[in-house]
Amino acid sequence: MRARLGRLTVLAAALITAATALPAAAAPAPDRQEDRPTHGGLSAVIRYTEYGIPHIVARDYADLGFGTGWAQAADQVCTLADGFVTVRGDRSRYFGADAPADPALSSARRNLSSDLYFRGVREAGTVQRQLATPAPAGPSRDAKDLMRGFAAGYNAWLKQNRITDPTCRGADWVRPVSTFDVAVRGYALAVIGGEGGAVDAITAARPPTTAGSEEPAGIDTDATARAVRERFARDRSDMGSNAVAFGGGTTANGRGLLLGNPHYPWQGGRRFWQAQQTVPGRLNVSGATLLGSPTVVIGHNAHLAWSHTVSTGVPLTLHQLTLDPDDPTVYVVDGDRERMTARRVTVPGQDGEPVTRTQWWTRYGPVITSFGASVPLPWTRSTAYALNDPNTANLRMSDTSLGFGRARTTEGVLRALRDTQGLPWVNTVAADARGGTLFTQSQVLPRITDDLAARCSTPLGQVTYPATGLAVLDGSRGACAPGRDADAVQPGIFGPARMPVLKDAPYAVNSNDSAWLANADRPVTGYERVFGNQGTPRSLRTRGGIEDVAAMADRGDLTVRDLRELQFANRVPAGDLTAGDVARMCAALPGGTATGGDGKPVAVGEACRVLEDWDRTADTASRGALLFDRFWRKLRVNVAPARLWKVPFDPADPVRTPHTLDTAAPGAATALADAVAELRAAGIALDARLGEHQTVVRGGERLPMPGGTESLGVWNKIEPEWDAVNGGYREVGMGSSYLQAVGWDGGPCPVARTLLTYSQSSNPASPHFADQTRLFSDERWVTSRFCEKDILKSPSLKVVTVRERR
Repeated sequence: MRARLGRLTVLAAALITAATALPAAAAPAPDRQEDRPTHGGLSAVIRYTEYGIPHIVARDYADLGFGTGWAQAADQVCTLADGFVTVRGDRSRYFGADAPADPALSSARRNLSSDLYFRGVREAGTVQRQLATPAPAGPSRDAKDLMRGFAAGYNAWLKQNRITDPTCRGADWVRPVSTFDVAVRGYALAVIGGEGGAVDAITAARPPTTAGSEEPAGIDTDATARAVRERFARDRSDMGSNAVAFGGGTTANGRGLLLGNPHYPWQGGRRFWQAQQTVPGRLNVSGATLLGSPTVVIGHNAHLAWSHTVSTGVPLTLHQLTLDPDDPTVYVVDGDRERMTARRVTVPGQDGEPVTRTQWWTRYGPVITSFGASVPLPWTRSTAYALNDPNTANLRMSDTSLGFGRARTTEGVLRALRDTQGLPWVNTVAADARGGTLFTQSQVLPRITDDLAARCSTPLGQVTYPATGLAVLDGSRGACAPGRDADAVQPGIFGPARMPVLKDAPYAVNSNDSAWLANADRPVTGYERVFGNQGTPRSLRTRGGIEDVAAMADRGDLTVRDLRELQFANRVPAGDLTAGDVARMCAALPGGTATGGDGKPVAVGEACRVLEDWDRTADTASRGALLFDRFWRKLRVNVAPARLWKVPFDPADPVRTPHTLDTAAPGAATALADAVAELRAAGIALDARLGEHQTVVRGGERLPMPGGTESLGVWNKIEPEWDAVNGGYREVGMGSSYLQAVGWDGGPCPVARTLLTYSQSSNPASPHFADQTRLFSDERWVTSRFCEKDILKSPSLKVVTVRERR
């Protein structure tokens, strides 16, 4: 009886203090925050259900931001605080100028470079101008209210709570933040594929100082193109994703299905965090936000579900400048001299000694002297290179996410993209309860048409653009700047009408290749090279995904259960294609011996049997998966891609080609010998179960991890960190993160299962530090509680009213 009374008390509290949480589609919308008295400040009601998932209810968007900022701080205060130190340009002050920088918000390798960049952004007024720009080019009032509320909620949590996470407990760098700090964090995420990926090159650029000095040797265009291609491939493999939508013609009930499987870092400030956000009559959406973001960026509502995948679009352009021979800080455009803008930026040091550096900016953007460590772009007395990133004028991502959360159909998603144009570097895959599907690569890209590239590319650009989509344009001609579409919200970008779109196909799938094969039976073509390539080899993850998804669509009668099984099938396409050939190569080796890379013979006979018996999956119980994983990694180092396959790529059969491993290629047997020797030296049996040696440790508990690395082609991608001394893979750097399998059954509530692989909190003292990670280890899901009746039935229900205190 007492337990029942307690339960009723909790329910009554939920109903009284969170009256706005009840379904209120017909209720009048409340006044905006600035139009009504604050009544003591911002507030929200947070209902926690299993696994610490918060369901945040608020009267308006400022209050919703407040509840979101509060709840994120409760789970992730140290990670958030560290990121705010980054965007304030204070890392050198607190952690030292030469210490490694925060990799979540820029590519800077050291804190000094990071601070110089972010302080330069703040002092130049870049974000301030965007905040002051009216929508749709700038953020809407709702988005700015969310930012304002988020900052207030984070600050209120700091003021009213004690930090228990040892990472930042008592640290002087954990400080209140402003709306502007939240906006700069959003800006950092928007430009991470462009300016943010070239921070070291921006802050280190220096003009040549010696008049009449000898010009450096010219750039090797072919080598540079290869290096650019490798960098883009590495960027997409480091932060990829899968997503698939099934149309009503393939499902058991004629309604759509969506499986989202983004691959993101498991540590640091680019983690997802799970929540439901409700403003009655305006918004009711559940899903994942990126840390520091006030909106759900991947998720579902009662009618629609969507996910994102990192795209192949190149969100930046290089402009080769022709310099004044008498002054390398002056460049020439259409015969007129233009002086670069010198930004002198000062960074306070840890020892009190400030550091001042100058950055050089042009009409196109900052001067850079490299594009990654392997792509030098020397600043000579005649030539320099400037980077143009149109996302430096894009603070609209929150509005795009809000538009998705409010949409009821896939057409509504397209309207949101048309109206806001805020996605910087991702594709969108969506499904709705009516049975509609959508794939679109609607993102902010420099308006580089193939025609413009043909007319304006420099000799370097003539190689890099066809090969990689990176345009290098003649900066001495004003006509060579990116053009503008009439339906674009800002100059220099493509408008919505030019975006690759696939609507209402039986399935739409993407695994970080270009739009071309979103559906193998309905290829998407006709887009400019800057969006991605066409008619070229696909990754093994793309090929395996299309094979599985197309077979499911042909079979039909699909349900959410089928999505869940696809996620954890853990099929290894590389193994299906080659393991049998490798086993036969192994069995044919004279005396069962192969020569390792060190020239020593290695007995590999046991490996032949293990590979032959392997089930071709990366399940934790799979025997042989670890051996094949280590062999495949070494093979790809030893053997050039052109020598891997006997049957080459055929654009008429892009899913099944190339195939048939060339086991006679020099290095194939060596890779097997080295893999066998490596496992034996680490004390690992060749037929050990994968889950015995692919693990993470949480709270002293070792958890086996399913899945596999990018090159294996596993849908359930993880990138484990090898530690042979301690017996195998002992942590996951990135991979499957916020998973959602969503469908509808005709009722008022979606049928949804979710999983946040690394759990809600990075605080080891939290009960939600590893609870969902254990579920991931066991390949289990969380049943989504979206409707009020389900939230209030949760056995873990905890209702908290949070508010500002004056």
